[in-house]
Amino acid sequence: MRQHGVLITILFALIVSIVSVSIVFWEFYKLNKAQYIDHIFSKYSLITKIYREYEQNPSSLATLEASLAVYNMELVKQDYKNIKQNSKVLKEENLKTINESIFFKSGEFYKKKIIEDLKVVMLEYKSKIYFHIKTPVGSVLIKDNKLLPYKPWPILYAYSTIFAIISFSFFLILRKLRPLIILRRKIEKLSNGKMSDVSFKTSLEDEIGLIANALEDARQKINTMLEARTLFMRNIMHELKTPIAKGRLVTAMLNDEKQKQRFESIFIRLESLVNEFALIEEVNSLGDKNEFKEYRLIDLIDGAIDMAMIDREKIGMEVDVSIRLHVNYRLYITAIKNMIDNGIKYSVNSHVNIVYKENELCFESMGECIKYPLKYYIEPFTKENPSKNSFGLGLYLVDSILKVHNQVLAHEYKDGKNIFIFAKA
Repeated sequence: MRQHGVLITILFALIVSIVSVSIVFWEFYKLNKAQYIDHIFSKYSLITKIYREYEQNPSSLATLEASLAVYNMELVKQDYKNIKQNSKVLKEENLKTINESIFFKSGEFYKKKIIEDLKVVMLEYKSKIYFHIKTPVGSVLIKDNKLLPYKPWPILYAYSTIFAIISFSFFLILRKLRPLIILRRKIEKLSNGKMSDVSFKTSLEDEIGLIANALEDARQKINTMLEARTLFMRNIMHELKTPIAKGRLVTAMLNDEKQKQRFESIFIRLESLVNEFALIEEVNSLGDKNEFKEYRLIDLIDGAIDMAMIDREKIGMEVDVSIRLHVNYRLYITAIKNMIDNGIKYSVNSHVNIVYKENELCFESMGECIKYPLKYYIEPFTKENPSKNSFGLGLYLVDSILKVHNQVLAHEYKDGKNIFIFAKA
C-alpha cells in the first residue's frame, strides 16, 4: 500500500474532485430547474385574467379562445381527463384572489370585491406545458404552445466538459508518473546487485529524465569502482598469500623450535586475516541471493564444527532436527564457526551450548559478562585485552553475514552465561 502512496493520493484527489464537481452541478441543476419553473409559472396571472373575463361572460367562448390565441395558447377540449391523469405536476399553488363583480340593486349598479379561492397547477405532458385553473365557478385546462419543459442539456454539456478535463488531466499525470514507476523498479534491481542488467539512460528531458540520466552516470561510476575494487582485492590477496606461503616453508626449515613455533603462529595469523578479509569482501559485495537455499540447521552446525576442527565433546546442542533455514551455506557456517570459536576461547570450561528456541539461534558459554556493549565488539579489530580478549574480525564478520541474512547479532548475560543470539532483524 505504501509503495503506491503517490498514485493513491492522486486517485483520491481525482475522486474528491469528481464528487465535488458532481455535487455542485447537481445542486446547480436543481436550482436552475426550480428557477425556470418559477419563471414560466408566473404566466398563470395572465391566464387567470383572461379566464376571469370569460367567467364574467360565459357565453363568449370564442372570445376566450381568441384571447388565448394571441399569446400562443389554446383551450384543451379533447383528451382532458387523460392529460390530467398522466401528466407530471411541475408546480401548484392555492391562492386567494379578489374578484370585482357588478351588481344591480335598488335601481342602480355597484361594484363589490369578493375574495375567492383559486388553484393553479402547471403540468407537463408529452413535452408540452399545460395550466389547469380551478375556481369556485369552474375549471379549465389550457395548453401553452410557446413554453417548453426544462432541458438540462447546457448543464450536462458543461458537466461533461469539466469531467473530461479532470479525467484527461489524471491520465496525463499517470503518464508522467509511469517513467517514475519504471525508475523505481530499476533501482530495486540495482539494489539487488544486478548492476550490469540495469540502465537508467532515457531520452526524456523533464525532471524525471534528468534524475534517470544522473542515476545512470552514478551507476557507471559505481560499477567502475566496484570492478576496480574487486581487481584490487584479488591482486592483493594473491600478493599476500604468496609471501605467507613462502614464509611458512622457510619457517619449517628452522632448527630453533621456539623460533619456529613463533614464526609459524605469526604466519597462521596472517593467513587467517587474509582469509577473513576475502570473506568480508565477499559478504559486502554479495548481491545475488540465488545461492540461498534451505538447509537443516543441524547440518549447518555440523559443517561449522568440521570447519572449526574442534572436539565435538566441547559442543552441546539442543536443536530440533526438523528446523530448516534459508541461507548461504558457506557464509552461515562461517558465522556459526566463529561463534563456536569465541565461545570456547572465552568460556571458563571451554564448552559452548547451542540452543534453538523461539526462532532464535543461541550460543551459551560460562564466563564473565563482556565489559562493553556488544556494539563495541562487532567493530573490526576491537581489543579489550590484547593478551586475551582480542576479537579481531570474528564478530565483525559474524555481524556482516547476519545482516545479509536479515538477522542481527544480540547478547545477554544470564545465570553466569554469555548468550550470543542470531535474532530476526
